[in-house]
Amino acid sequence: MRIRLRHAVTFAAASAAMMAVVTATPAQAAEYSSALKIKGVQYDAPGRDDNRCNGGNTKNEYLTIKNYSRSNVNLKGYVVKDAAGNRFAFTANHTLEPGDYVQLRGGRGTDSDRYNVVYRQNCNFMWNNDKDTIYLYKPGGARADVHSYTKSANDRDGNGYITYHG
Repeated sequence: MRIRLRHAVTFAAASAAMMAVVTATPAQAAEYSSALKIKGVQYDAPGRDDNRCNGGNTKNEYLTIKNYSRSNVNLKGYVVKDAAGNRFAFTANHTLEPGDYVQLRGGRGTDSDRYNVVYRQNCNFMWNNDKDTIYLYKPGGARADVHSYTKSANDRDGNGYITYHG
């Protein structure tokens, strides 16, 4: 399945000097060589948490993954994990065009190219409301991106959403 292009983006490579600085920073700030990166996370679904499959709000908790490269990227084989080891593996072909994104949502639903959404088919919340770490792994197991957050330090407006890569 092909995820439709929403908007174009340019991608610039980091210089060797910048890489030396980045490697000395904490893991959540490190830049990995990857076309796909975590654009943002709605770690706290609006309203009271309710993980019932019928009538719950786990579908309102989502992770946005964006293709920052100039080539199409297939999500098949990519894995998303949290600090506790909860994981989701993209098992189907989902191709992101350059500048496009997909929202990985909780709950049950039908994956959609039109709405750029993939459902985890799991009604439990994946992200903690106070703090967590989000890992994105490439199909071969190499780390593509990682970000840690705490509600108090990273969500200044308190809306439950944090942006990482613009």
